[in-house]
Amino acid sequence: MTTNSVNRSLAIAAHLRDAQQPSVKMKIMVNETYRVDYRIGKGGFGRVYAGTDIRADEGVAMKLMHHRKGRDMLEDEANTYRALSGGVGIPQVLWFGRQDDYYVLVQTLLGPSLEDLLNYCGRRLSLKTVLLIADQAISRIEYIHSKGFLHRDIKPDNFLMGVGERGNILYTIDFGLVKNVRDRETDRAQRTGRPFGGTRRYASLNNHNGLGTYKRSTSVLSSTDSTDVEQSWNDDLESLGYVLVYLSRGELPWQGLRAATKEEKDELVKEKKINIPVESICEGLPEEFVTYIKYTRSLGFHDKPNYAYLRGRFRRLFKSRGFSYDNVYDWTEKRFYEMQSQASDVSESAED
Repeated sequence: MTTNSVNRSLAIAAHLRDAQQPSVKMKIMVNETYRVDYRIGKGGFGRVYAGTDIRADEGVAMKLMHHRKGRDMLEDEANTYRALSGGVGIPQVLWFGRQDDYYVLVQTLLGPSLEDLLNYCGRRLSLKTVLLIADQAISRIEYIHSKGFLHRDIKPDNFLMGVGERGNILYTIDFGLVKNVRDRETDRAQRTGRPFGGTRRYASLNNHNGLGTYKRSTSVLSSTDSTDVEQSWNDDLESLGYVLVYLSRGELPWQGLRAATKEEKDELVKEKKINIPVESICEGLPEEFVTYIKYTRSLGFHDKPNYAYLRGRFRRLFKSRGFSYDNVYDWTEKRFYEMQSQASDVSESAED
């Protein structure tokens, strides 16, 4: 079994599945080079399409936003990618500009997201696969932070695997909510009253404070304080902790809460996340997951995370379980056995 070929097959299969979903077949050329083919994603900050570089005959990803929604948002995201250019797991910007009524960001085409792969693998990933993801994801966040940016929307949909020779590399995407904090050293005080940003399921406690009246201390949240607080380095890492638990267990304790309105649902999620012990969040998982979340929650606004410490804890766990850094993920094995089964069926049919 070759890892690259399996990942390539899986990536192609994922995009073919996306192509079968309801979407408008496009007949648009961008910059006389890129053909828009079909939609593969949609969000509050634009639509994402699979396309083709007709000169190189290679797949590309294209994010489109109508000019009335503003050029600044997509241009800022393009500039963020350029500022991060050269880092492992950062997609390359191939072109940015206006085409007719749209601003378009063209990038290298990647494979399926961690959310796609979780679904593909039956809604739970093995400890080995989650630890392989954790190792790369911590490094991606560390690199983004080292360049002076907070991602602020860490979630499974925003981590994609590569394709081809880069099929084992984890990529970070969607910098629409990124915040430039390069001048943090001159920003002495943590600003308050910041609006909520990101995805509530994976939001840090600090991020939830933008919705209500809770204030971070070094260890607990007190409902007697009424200060909303701004995000910092630790919040991206805390969100990643929830992502890792989600990938391991297939769900988080605050999913499925019922409420009459979106606002009430937001409040219920926040209250649940605040009050549930970390040990319960990580139920059934090794102690390292508990330690990870507690560590990220303990950091103050100006505290620089010890990324090596977090990676080291997971790496020691990985080694203690006898796992191998062979880049064989759950989806690699699943796809391999599916291909074997298909080949066997074809062989039996031929014999008949």
